[in-house]
Amino acid sequence: MSLPSDDILTRPLGVPEPADASLKGRLARLRARLRPAHVYAGLAALPTGALAILLVVGDPRGGEPRTHAEIALREAPADQPRPASLEQPRMAEAEPAPPLQRSAEEVESASGVTVFRPSGSAAPSEAVVIRVPTVSVKLAPAPDARLVERGRHGAMPKVGEGRLRPLDLYARPEEPGSGPRIAILLTGLGTGQAATASAIVKLPPQVSLAFSPYGEVERSAARARDFGHEVMVQVPMEPFDYPDSDPGPQTLLTGARPAENADRLAWVMSRVPGAIGLANLMGSKLITDGTSLEPLLREVAARGLGFVDDGTAQRSLVASLAAKTKAPAARAEIVLDAVPRAEAIDAELARLEAQARAKGFVLASAGAQPLTIERVARWAKDLDARGIRLVPVSAALRTPGAGTRLSRAE
Repeated sequence: MSLPSDDILTRPLGVPEPADASLKGRLARLRARLRPAHVYAGLAALPTGALAILLVVGDPRGGEPRTHAEIALREAPADQPRPASLEQPRMAEAEPAPPLQRSAEEVESASGVTVFRPSGSAAPSEAVVIRVPTVSVKLAPAPDARLVERGRHGAMPKVGEGRLRPLDLYARPEEPGSGPRIAILLTGLGTGQAATASAIVKLPPQVSLAFSPYGEVERSAARARDFGHEVMVQVPMEPFDYPDSDPGPQTLLTGARPAENADRLAWVMSRVPGAIGLANLMGSKLITDGTSLEPLLREVAARGLGFVDDGTAQRSLVASLAAKTKAPAARAEIVLDAVPRAEAIDAELARLEAQARAKGFVLASAGAQPLTIERVARWAKDLDARGIRLVPVSAALRTPGAGTRLSRAE
C-alpha cells in the first residue's frame, strides 16, 4: 500500500492532507501541474466540445434546466353548478337602446331632409335615398356686383344704376294670392348654431330672419337665403340700462360722436351680403333719441335698404323720422314671445291671426329661441287652410298701404 500523495489533485477523497502541508506549498505544486500547454489545449477544446454537445442534444437553450408539464382542460359536468366565487358580478340590465331609425328621424327633422330606407333596414351602411326639400322660390344671388362698393370694413351695399336697391333685388318675391297677410321677423340669428339651423330648416321660407352682426354670420345667412328666407342684419343700439345690458362692442351710442356711430354702422352693413335692410338689436334708448337715430335712417335710405323696429322699445321715433328721412321702415305690432312660455306664445299667435283678419296685414317679431321656433313652426303648418297668407317682411317695406308700413322711399 502506497502512501497517499500530498497533491490535492491526486489525493483520494477522505484522506487528510499531511499535517506539514502549507498553503504556499499546495499552490506551488498546483502551478507546476497546470502547464500553459495544458491550459491552452483545454481552452481550445471548449468551443469544439460545446458544438458537439449542441449537435447531439439539439438544445438551443444550451442545456438550461427545463421540464415539461402536460395540462389538460376539462369542462365541468353540465349538472355541476359553477362555484359562487367564480361567478362574474351581474350588472343591472339597461333599458334597450332606441332603434337607429328613431335617432335618424330626429336628425332628419332637424336637418330638413327626408330619408327613405329599404323595408326593414336600420343599419346606416344600407342603401338609402335622400330627398332634399325643393325651394319653390329662389332668391337673387348675393352679393350682386352692381349693388356693392368697397368700404373700410369690406363690401358695402349701395343703390345701383336705375335706382336698383338691395331691398328690391334681394327680397323674397311675394307669392300671388288674396286674403289676410302676416309677416314675421325672427331676430337674434347667428349667435346660437342649433337655434339658427333649426329656424332655417323648420320655419316656412316666408319667415324673414335677422342676424346678429357678430360671429361667422355670413355663411349662416347665405344658407338661410338658399332655403328661401330673406335676411336682415341687426344694428346694436344703446338700451336704457347700458352697459348692464350690452349689445356688444359695435354698439351705436347716444353719447358717441356722429363719425364714430357712422363707422360702426358701416361695419354692421358689411357683415351680411344679400341683406334687405337693418333691424334694431336692443336700442330702447337710442331708438327714442332723434339726434342719434336720424343719421342712421338717412344712411339706410341712401344705401337702398329698409329698417324694421322689432316693437320691443316704447316711445320709438322710427315712424316720425322715417317719414322725414324717406327711409323704408316698419314697426312690429306684436312681439310673439314677450312672455316666453308655450301657452303665451300660442295666445299671441292667435291674436296675430285675428288682427290680420281685421286689418288685412300685420307684422310681428320674435326671438330665435327653440320654444318660439317650435310654436311658430307648428302654428304655420295649416295656415293656408285657415285662409291666411304668410308673406316676407319686405312686403311691409315695399308695398304701399301695408298696415305697419311707415314710409317708402321714392
